[in-house]
Amino acid sequence: MSDEEIILSELSDDELVQQMHDDLYDGLKEEIEEGTNILLERGWTPYDVLTQALVEGMRIVGEDFRDGILFVPEVLMSANAMKAGMFILRPLLAETGAPKLGKMVIGTVKGDIHDIGKNLVGMMMEGAGFDVIDLGINNPVEKYIEAIEREQPDILGMSALLTTTMPYMKVVIDTMKEKGIRDDFIVLVGGAPLNEEFGKAVGADAYCRDAAVAVETAKELIKRRHNSLAGA
Repeated sequence: MSDEEIILSELSDDELVQQMHDDLYDGLKEEIEEGTNILLERGWTPYDVLTQALVEGMRIVGEDFRDGILFVPEVLMSANAMKAGMFILRPLLAETGAPKLGKMVIGTVKGDIHDIGKNLVGMMMEGAGFDVIDLGINNPVEKYIEAIEREQPDILGMSALLTTTMPYMKVVIDTMKEKGIRDDFIVLVGGAPLNEEFGKAVGADAYCRDAAVAVETAKELIKRRHNSLAGA
């Protein structure tokens, strides 16, 4: 830090948003909270703070993560800083009925207790403007089905880190098919041992190799779905 400490409240709106992008990149939680509150005090709508300061900042983080400039620990810090901003904005967004990109139910499959990747996807999706319901780890098929029937999300996300638990994704998708609800949801799968072929084989809509790809894929598939419904 230089001797010239930056005083957030003295920055213009544009400078403050720029500074928040930098602070998100550096994972500075308290600065993000302060910046979020300053913009709200200046009369910004919660939705504008979310999209222009937080989502845009996380988009930059996501791109550098995808390109190998940032790594998981740094992205987790950025995501945590973003969560602090979201914590302030979420109740305000609910009051104003701000538009959401969509809703996602996400969880690690039965037999698997790994959750760093899943947590990262959840945080990045939230940072992109999705509602995320996280089921945690070790989820049997019943828990997924119950959650998607209760929440009616746009997307179901499943994660696995063990080669032994990967096949369980097919159990969940097959059960959705039996119930006749498979086509009602976008299904994304991810985790270190998976690949595109596996995603196709189990009947998922897409395999996402990391959190940044998951966000891009989700946005793309939701847009496609809205277009096809509009044209139907």
